[in-house]
Amino acid sequence: MRRFACWLADTGPVLVLAVIAGAGSFTHIRDTAADHGQTGWMSWAVAVCIDLTCVMAARERQRDKKTGRVRQGRISWPILVLAGGIVLSLAANLAQAEPTVWGWITAATPAGAFLVAVSMLERRAAGPRPEPSPVAVSVLKTEDEPQDERENAPAPALLDYARRVAEEHHAKHGKPITRDALRSHLGVSNQLASDLLHTLRTA
Repeated sequence: MRRFACWLADTGPVLVLAVIAGAGSFTHIRDTAADHGQTGWMSWAVAVCIDLTCVMAARERQRDKKTGRVRQGRISWPILVLAGGIVLSLAANLAQAEPTVWGWITAATPAGAFLVAVSMLERRAAGPRPEPSPVAVSVLKTEDEPQDERENAPAPALLDYARRVAEEHHAKHGKPITRDALRSHLGVSNQLASDLLHTLRTA
């Protein structure tokens, strides 16, 4: 109960902001669609498509970061989709504003707040879990351990952590984790990731 209360106090404001801001942005998009011929349920469908596309693209962007699918510095398809959704959302909000500076600012506020709330939730969801550092665990060896065993046998704690990562990846994606994805998640070398993967597959 105490843990739930802490979670609610920490995440509740962000969720409330996301709901309120999303409703405001949704209303502006719906009204803009209705003003331009998309009447009835179609105006609602347009608003749902734009807002959910932004949420979906943000989630996919975080998933790419976790799996190391996109190399650093490259623009991925989810980023392009997210940018397009942001442009459409802001354009719809500004179309409903009075033609003044403050009119544009206040009209764009719901869309901006919604995107900020979504990015905050995605940032928390993608944050590292309170696990022991795999890099630190890998170097915590006994001084009298032979050098060849240090190189060939991963630390038990690191192996357990890698096994949990592999199981979570398989449960989420329905397929075994790759060496590159394991290396990206653990922050280890290619050789160590290969050794861990080999050990996990032969265990």
